[in-house]
Amino acid sequence: MARESRPCSKGRKAKAEHRGNNRMEEHTVLEHLGNLGVILLAVLLSTSVHYLFLKHLNRGARLALKFPQIRLGYGVIVSLIAHSIEVALFAVAYKVSIESGFGTLEGSFEGSIADHLYFSYAAFTTVGFGDIVPTGPLRLLAGMEALTGFVLITWTASYLYLEMTRLWKIQH
Repeated sequence: MARESRPCSKGRKAKAEHRGNNRMEEHTVLEHLGNLGVILLAVLLSTSVHYLFLKHLNRGARLALKFPQIRLGYGVIVSLIAHSIEVALFAVAYKVSIESGFGTLEGSFEGSIADHLYFSYAAFTTVGFGDIVPTGPLRLLAGMEALTGFVLITWTASYLYLEMTRLWKIQH
């Protein structure tokens, strides 16, 4: 059975062409595996960075006996630095994926480093303001960043909670 082609309006045609630019079929399986590798690398590197920073904080547990108040504040600052490095890793992954043709970031996005970082912070913290939206396969990276960010932020909160309870035990 032959399929009829219908004429479409200029707006519909532009939308169809736009969607076509982000379709999964336009990339080979090998290219999709490469993109998946970029996503997994961002997740593994950010998780490794987080582990190393928390390990660094834990090694300094002896400081808690001498300077418990400073240790907790130091833990918060180091955690914020770790999360910022993790966000930057995902920002690089967005840049690589976009340049490889695996979607775009649309909306209030001009392609600057600040734009990549801003979107990455919004995704990592699961805030998702909505002023910048991923399209095509790039949505998978955004989803994985949100999940990874949620897990790592929760890990940080758990660690800092345990540190606080240790601090309160030392003080009383």
